[in-house]
Amino acid sequence: MGGEPARITALLGPTNTGKTHFAIERMLSYPTGVIGLPLRLLAREVYDKIVGLRGPNAVALITGEERIVPPRPRFWVCTVESMPVTGEHDFLAVDEIQLCADPDRGHVFTDRLLNARGRLETIFMGAETMRSTIAQLVPRATFVKRERFSHLTYGGSKKISRMPARSAIVGFSVENVYAIAELIRRQKGGCAVVMGALSPRTRNAQVALYQNGDVDYLVATDAIGMGLNLDLNHVAFSATTKFDGRRMRPLTAQELGQIAGRAGRYQRDGSFGVTGEASPLSKEVVEAITEHRFEPVRKLEWRNPELDYRTPAHLVASLEARPDNLLLARAREADDLGALKALAAMPELAPRTASRADTRLLWDVCRIPDFRGISQAEHTSLLSKIFTDLHEFGRVPDDWFARQVKRIDRTEGDIDTLSKRLAYIRTWTYVAQRKGWLDDESHWRDATRAVEDRLSDALHGALTQRFVDRRTSVLLRRLKQKESLVADVNDKGEVVIEGHVVGRLEGFRFRQADTADAGEAKTLRSAAVAALGPQFSLLSDRFYNAPDTELDYTEQGGLMWGEHAVGKLVKGNEPLKPQVKAFVDDEAGPEVAEKVTRRLQHFIDRKIAALFEPLTNVQNDAALTGLARGFGFQLVEALGVIPRDQVAQDVKSLDQDARGALRKHGVRFGQFTVFMPLLLKPAPTRLRLVLWSLWQGLDEFPESPPPGLVTIPAPQGMPEGYAQMSGYRAAGQRAIRIDMLERLADQLRGQDSRAGFEATADMLSITGMTLEQFADLMGGLGYKAEKGERAKVKAVDAVVPGAEAPVAGDTPVMDAAEAQPEGGITEAPAVEAPADTLAEAAALTDEGVAPLAETPAEPAPEAPVEEVAADENATGVAPDADVAGPEMEVFYTFTWGGNRGGRRNERHGGERQGDRPKGQGKGKPRGKGGPKGKGGPRRDEGPQNFQSRPPRKEKQIDPDNPFAQALMGLKKE
Repeated sequence: MGGEPARITALLGPTNTGKTHFAIERMLSYPTGVIGLPLRLLAREVYDKIVGLRGPNAVALITGEERIVPPRPRFWVCTVESMPVTGEHDFLAVDEIQLCADPDRGHVFTDRLLNARGRLETIFMGAETMRSTIAQLVPRATFVKRERFSHLTYGGSKKISRMPARSAIVGFSVENVYAIAELIRRQKGGCAVVMGALSPRTRNAQVALYQNGDVDYLVATDAIGMGLNLDLNHVAFSATTKFDGRRMRPLTAQELGQIAGRAGRYQRDGSFGVTGEASPLSKEVVEAITEHRFEPVRKLEWRNPELDYRTPAHLVASLEARPDNLLLARAREADDLGALKALAAMPELAPRTASRADTRLLWDVCRIPDFRGISQAEHTSLLSKIFTDLHEFGRVPDDWFARQVKRIDRTEGDIDTLSKRLAYIRTWTYVAQRKGWLDDESHWRDATRAVEDRLSDALHGALTQRFVDRRTSVLLRRLKQKESLVADVNDKGEVVIEGHVVGRLEGFRFRQADTADAGEAKTLRSAAVAALGPQFSLLSDRFYNAPDTELDYTEQGGLMWGEHAVGKLVKGNEPLKPQVKAFVDDEAGPEVAEKVTRRLQHFIDRKIAALFEPLTNVQNDAALTGLARGFGFQLVEALGVIPRDQVAQDVKSLDQDARGALRKHGVRFGQFTVFMPLLLKPAPTRLRLVLWSLWQGLDEFPESPPPGLVTIPAPQGMPEGYAQMSGYRAAGQRAIRIDMLERLADQLRGQDSRAGFEATADMLSITGMTLEQFADLMGGLGYKAEKGERAKVKAVDAVVPGAEAPVAGDTPVMDAAEAQPEGGITEAPAVEAPADTLAEAAALTDEGVAPLAETPAEPAPEAPVEEVAADENATGVAPDADVAGPEMEVFYTFTWGGNRGGRRNERHGGERQGDRPKGQGKGKPRGKGGPKGKGGPRRDEGPQNFQSRPPRKEKQIDPDNPFAQALMGLKKE
């Protein structure tokens, strides 16, 4: 095992005892020295510290992927695998010597323990668990125990949302680390990330992010357990098991203690615990960690350092030799030995390994680590290529090497992509560090390091962008420092504090960005709202003076100012008098809230007054008395639309004066509905549905049908009363607009419903339906439809344009409404001529209502069937008729099948039939006139503007007299 140096010291103790710091001071007291560290991250940290003390020319850094060697260095900082062990240095130290028991790297640390010595002094630093084995293997060693500077306590289990500041959460996989970091970013504003796979440059940048206070949390792997000095108060384990490269296994108390010991620094106490799904630690484990009492190391991993290079087979045999000391255990097969066996088995490489030098070169190539983590076959293929080039050309070709480096030298991509490129460049950095493998070693060392630096910076930027909310972290740091914050609101409504957007001002409510936990969010909100005080006041003044055109209401009762909700409607004491509730933050103050509420109330009151002026006129008309006033109140409560069967008795109780007074306000007494045509326009209908939904206390308000449709599909699943509030009446599978239904009723009154009648072109044109759809509609109104077929008369038949109506649907067909002539609104019993269909299609709009012609309609000419037949052959078939027979057409005959008493028609949705159509009284029909009876035709209308003849001066007949039309027929005769 070699001669013992003058002094060998085993400096043992838990973490935070200053062992590494002591060793560095001892090394700097000698002319020369070398120190071996377990991680290249820690090696870089120690190198930077010594460079600061002695300058760059005095210090060399050697790791697997980094080699900085000035001309005459005095001190060497290395990873344990890379440290020179020639015995020419005055001082030698190895840190974390307990890693002699590590299954993967332990044999390297064991070799250093047994064979590495300084000429004047050697120090092994590590855990107390190594005392007995060191005492047996290095009998001359002197033991020095160091006590921890601070106490370590167990804090139990904590949720990540309750994790105290200056904490580290430890995970044991990249996926676990990233998931925790993302959660902390959302709840705490951000964190730094530290993993062993990071380059030193990236790791240092992430640690600096934590150390300077930009973030208060660190998410790391167990890499932080190996000597990284961090300002930690608490360490939390997110798991207590790890994958060691071969299997999942629980961490030992020693491993947990090594990581937990990072909490606390110098004389400041620290704590440790668990979080997430990790089970609480047992009492025995907690006591072992807090009292630093662990199971002693019984055996050390060992691999024969005396290698036989005669042939690859001899080399493999020497590497697999067994130790002759019971304290040593043969190390399991490492990656380099596995690669050696694979390359030695390749027939094409056998001629290239005939000499000791060839075998030594093969072993050097096999020791290239698989940084990329690719499959063994791919890694072996790469090693075979490098060995073949070195053996054949004495070097790795520069052009091939340049292509490999150039392919990786790209800084775009996400975290995973950049991490993978960093792993790849580490392979080429390792190759560049091998002496004699490249023509221009110095150039390629600088080039590969430059690529690694660029990738490291890009990875640091990507990690910071993903896991750090800069806005929240910076603002919270300013708040901790008790600095005053100044808020501003830009033209997009964004609230900006110290140049960072912290939320948005939506109307009179501040919406904070969700980036901090509850406590931090409360503090940040308080600061933001306090700074927003003047903004709320200025905004309320601007809102109060805004024109009504900037405000609007939604179909769900919301009140909008531009794109922002500033309030909502709530139920009032009357349907036409809703109240408002303003959306104003409490922090804005009562004055702002009162001003916003008052402005919203003014807006909705004016909107209702404008759109429901006819109703408000009825409500405020003192001239209406008695039954007329009572009926007017019913109309107001029904928001201007009442099914006639619901008020049939009240309508019959009204005398002509009362009806006339109501007609002056635009009330139309239709056969099916009492309504105000002006209130059927889209804008009043939309508002009526909102007011009705409020009054009914609905949780979700139904929307109004698209404007301009004569019929719509019959409402399904809607609250009772929705159809009439929308201005429609359900009949069959569709619902027809109530004003167009009254026009249809006017045409039906002139038909013989007892003997039966067919649909005219005007009827189909009014509804915009096909004949089949019209039959379904008539069924919904109480008529029976009998279907039949007959020969279609072609050449001479009088075909009225529009008889074949387009298919009804949700496409606007016509949009007509009853006119409001001066002096009053026409009433249903009058026989009105249908206006031109296309003209009516654009009539009912928010701009106005089309006037109606009161001229009786001329009957459509009937087809002279008899004359046509006379010109045909005796058989009744035209000479050139198709031998297959005449073309047939479908027709429907309609007869009244409803209930004249107004009882509910259970077949069609429970609607009640109103006043029966004229011409359907009890007498026999006389031709095309009405049935016999007293009195003339009903003329319940007021004065008309468009008439074919002046109104008769005789006394008007009661419009509800069922014999009015019959009397008119008698008088005509």
